[in-house]
Amino acid sequence: MRFTAYLGENLFGKDDEFHVGHTYFFKLFELFVIWQTIKHAFEWGYYTLKIQDVVLTLGIANYVDISFMHGNQLPIINAILITVLITLAFFRIGNRWAYLVAAILLHFQYVARFSIGEIPHSANLVGWSLLALGVAFTYSGDAKERMRLTLGLVFFFLGLGYSTAFISKLIGTGLNWADGRHLWLWMAEKGTDIFSREGDFSYNILQQFALNYTFAATIILLFGWITELFGFLFWFKKTRPYIAIFLIGLHAGITMSMNIRFDAFVIELIMLGFPWAILLRKIHSDGALGKFALKFA
Repeated sequence: MRFTAYLGENLFGKDDEFHVGHTYFFKLFELFVIWQTIKHAFEWGYYTLKIQDVVLTLGIANYVDISFMHGNQLPIINAILITVLITLAFFRIGNRWAYLVAAILLHFQYVARFSIGEIPHSANLVGWSLLALGVAFTYSGDAKERMRLTLGLVFFFLGLGYSTAFISKLIGTGLNWADGRHLWLWMAEKGTDIFSREGDFSYNILQQFALNYTFAATIILLFGWITELFGFLFWFKKTRPYIAIFLIGLHAGITMSMNIRFDAFVIELIMLGFPWAILLRKIHSDGALGKFALKFA
């Protein structure tokens, strides 16, 4: 029980710890999630207009025939509806269910767009953050409780996601996953993708080094894999900034070695991994920004 209470305090914080800096931070966090949600909703929507057949079922599409999203303008209508819902939720207008409904609609947008076989992970954290907002706002009408529940849920599943990623690799491939020759294969595959799209591709210095020395490629994989193992350190306030730095380094390494970008992931890691609320409290004033943040908390 003591550990459970300790973990809860680290994830959700104590009620008396929250101050105006957290209010500012939470509004910025909401803005980021809204921006990314709208961006992905329309990008996925416009691409879905080109899809005619379902090749791979994901998520809810395993239980609902997602083909109704293809061959019509519904993906664009869905993107507009998502935008309206989260805008109203941001300004605290209307029903508390708005974020939750938007999260469900975004999931339909996702499974419709990626029903042709490609499954990216780059927007997963944004999707989960939107769902966390939906759960928190549906659960409580108190601003401080919503803030604590949203961030606590994101912290918990962010850490859990990275640690279970390590476990899934261990189960699927064993210790051999970190063999540097696997990195050679993935670099070649991504190089082919880029060449087919751009008509030109060349390996950077890090990639050339990894290709020339197997041990270097193995070290790169080991660094990322071990970092994932310790993802659960995101649950604790004292270790959160340190594991955030390593996770950001992990994604930088993925970008440099395999040309796979996780821009939204990295931005959100920067936002969540460091105590920005303390800095925002120090620059707090009673001006227009402060009144706006407090009004729509």
